[in-house]
Amino acid sequence: MTHPPETGPEEILRVEAVRVVLSGRLIIDDVSFTCLGGEFVGLIGSNGAGKTTLMRVILGLVRPAAGRILVAGEPRSRRNPLIGYVPQKINLDPDVPMRARDLVGLGLDGHRFGPPWPSAKRAARVDEMIEAVDATGFADSRVGSLSGGEQQRIMIAHALISRPRLLLLDEPLANLDISSEREVVKLVASIAARHKVAVVVSTHDMNPLLTVMSRVVYVAAGRVASGTTDEVVTTRTLSRLYGHDVDVIDVNGRVLVVAGRENEGLHHHEYDNGEPPP
Repeated sequence: MTHPPETGPEEILRVEAVRVVLSGRLIIDDVSFTCLGGEFVGLIGSNGAGKTTLMRVILGLVRPAAGRILVAGEPRSRRNPLIGYVPQKINLDPDVPMRARDLVGLGLDGHRFGPPWPSAKRAARVDEMIEAVDATGFADSRVGSLSGGEQQRIMIAHALISRPRLLLLDEPLANLDISSEREVVKLVASIAARHKVAVVVSTHDMNPLLTVMSRVVYVAAGRVASGTTDEVVTTRTLSRLYGHDVDVIDVNGRVLVVAGRENEGLHHHEYDNGEPPP
């Protein structure tokens, strides 16, 4: 008896030779990488490197000057229901009379036309997503009263409730304490593995992602290097990417990317306080 050949994870995202020019300025050039179902990809680069612009290209909000984006094998389009997105800045007023579960529920109708879901089915899906991100304990609290880590959990549930194939998170660890960082990273990695969602997380500090990243996409000087962490985060590869000498140093399990003194201002994004050492 013959059995069909086993197939590997499905390719969810393909970025092919993308080039972006805004107001006559080259932002990113010749960016290519893929992300499979269940993969956790870290999009790494300093502030202003082009990470958010690349996210917006994937979302269909910015048109590239060259190249293309495929989502589940099809050209991506705006408001693609296969994509879930958690933006970088979340401003939730403490006085807004909205519970956490209400915000999660709003994610159900973002790509739909016509009447909303029946209340029983809607409530069951909201409960499912709240449980998936371990937010049951504060689901009925006002969203503006939640901590940064709790708000991130709710926003992830909001993005996941429509069951996307691709989840994009833009700087989800910004302004979180170390404990909250670890919780959010562990949660997202678990979701990727359990539900075979392709996850792309942008951040200026790769260290919280080191134990969970399948691959890294490193953005610098408008260019990109992609591969495993061992392949990309090396002195040779990053020196070529930046166009001058840099050193990659492992200090007690933390990766530091350090430039020569004449370039040190370009490489502050791996440090805990956002600045290079003196």
